Amino acid sequence: MQAPPSTAPEPRAWSATLVAALACALLPACNVERFAVGKLGNALAEGGETWMQDDDPELIRSAAPFSLKLVESLLSKDPEHDGLLLAAASGFTQYAWGFVQQDAERMEAVDLARSRELAERARKLYHRAREYGLRGLDARHPGFRETLLEDPATAIVDAERADVPFLYWTAAAWGLELSLSKTDPMALADLPAVQALIDRALELDEGWNGGAIHGFLILFEETRPGGGRDWTERSKQHYERAVELSKGRRAAPHVAFAEAVPMKKQDKAGFVQLLDAALAIDSTQYPEVRLENELAQARARWLASRVDELFVE
Repeated sequence: MQAPPSTAPEPRAWSATLVAALACALLPACNVERFAVGKLGNALAEGGETWMQDDDPELIRSAAPFSLKLVESLLSKDPEHDGLLLAAASGFTQYAWGFVQQDAERMEAVDLARSRELAERARKLYHRAREYGLRGLDARHPGFRETLLEDPATAIVDAERADVPFLYWTAAAWGLELSLSKTDPMALADLPAVQALIDRALELDEGWNGGAIHGFLILFEETRPGGGRDWTERSKQHYERAVELSKGRRAAPHVAFAEAVPMKKQDKAGFVQLLDAALAIDSTQYPEVRLENELAQARARWLASRVDELFVE
């Protein structure tokens, strides 16, 4: 019988571990707690893949708040932990969009007061997410945040490909926050910063996360500062590229474009066709984005149920 593969570290790895342990034991200045927080933080930061493979959105809805608060508690011990800051920025954004804002929109027709409460909660969660994103970018590039608010074009020049996840999640959280701040005219002053972040991310790595950047831009083009009247064509180009880069595995681009253009143009046939394309994707075939597809398809079904409300014959 063949022996199972050994899981023991290489001798050299054991030596490195022993040296680190002895150093922490012998040197009073060694922060053992920070070391432990860093290790746990790394594990949490890398755990998002498991969540995305889950097929039960309600389970994730219930579990996410605890996980996010754990991330925040670890950040209080290690405020500049790169992985934890990214986990907080992406986690709060996804939780707010996938659950809180969806609930707010569905509730609008039956309980307007409750809908507004949920929308405000989502807005605050987006704000929290973008603050973590900005902290991460500031830790990587000191002074980034201040420069971004004063001169976005200058701030993003030093951003590198490794910064793309932070650029994307900060822009996504900020953009979604602004979409729920329509009664605050001062909020529009932040749009150039969002534009600079997402455009730099696109420039550095357009294929990141299966075309997620193009997916965000499908909806952003309408509000792009100085975008002009051709925003629908740009939105279409981003849609086509998002589908191409995701290899047709994601339902979200179809749903986003349905809301971005056909719904605005009152193209009922095009709208329904796009929702059907989203619902035709078999989420079980693509476990790496299963949860995302489940949520996008749930939105597609909700939109399909409202076709008579959304389109005037």
